[in-house]
Amino acid sequence: MTQRPKFALIKQHIIDNIQAAKWVENQRVPSENELAEQFSVSRMTARRALSELTEAGILTRSQGLGTFVASLKSQSSLLEIKNIADEVQARNGVYSCSVLSLESISAVAPIAIALGVEINSQVYRSVLVHNENEQPLQVEERFVNPALAIHYLQQDFNHVTPHEYLSQVAPLTEARHTVEAIMPTSEVCQWLSLYNEEPCLQVIRRTWSSEGIVSFARLISPGSKYRLGGHLTFKRH
Repeated sequence: MTQRPKFALIKQHIIDNIQAAKWVENQRVPSENELAEQFSVSRMTARRALSELTEAGILTRSQGLGTFVASLKSQSSLLEIKNIADEVQARNGVYSCSVLSLESISAVAPIAIALGVEINSQVYRSVLVHNENEQPLQVEERFVNPALAIHYLQQDFNHVTPHEYLSQVAPLTEARHTVEAIMPTSEVCQWLSLYNEEPCLQVIRRTWSSEGIVSFARLISPGSKYRLGGHLTFKRH
């Protein structure tokens, strides 16, 4: 049996303490030096464990103060998680979907890290085009943790969107987004029926349930057809 790397053991130790409520929200966790001494590893190994958990949103780091357990509560965001089929229907449009790929693949390093799984382990991948009134609106490439959505590949995404299905089997507790303008590849242009290259809006989204990271998705929409909006309500103190 392959021995797990030390940084992975440190990560699991931290996660176990948080899940067991031994370490609560905003509580300081051991430093790099303390973890290095406890697990007989280098500071670099301990730093990697803390950095990956910070990137995953489990920990938060404050310069000069240390590393703390992040808030486990969902937070309001400018970018709400909405089901694209509902968005289209709310505009009185007709929603449809084209499934381009639905497969199990070996996770390369960036995907494995994003999903919190072992490199080269099997993960699920889907590529869909969401349509409004038979016109391509958005390309969705999604990587899914099989442990949290066992029957993902058996779903008919012409009748239920990946977001709907995953919300049922692994209810969303947290999401993180990165939004940027990109120029589409020739492949994306073909999928979106873009005959003249135009800037697109790309959203990189990671979602969590109470059991861990559920999916990592890349959503690409033509700038001329899609926009983001939201509403924030601030509480008075």
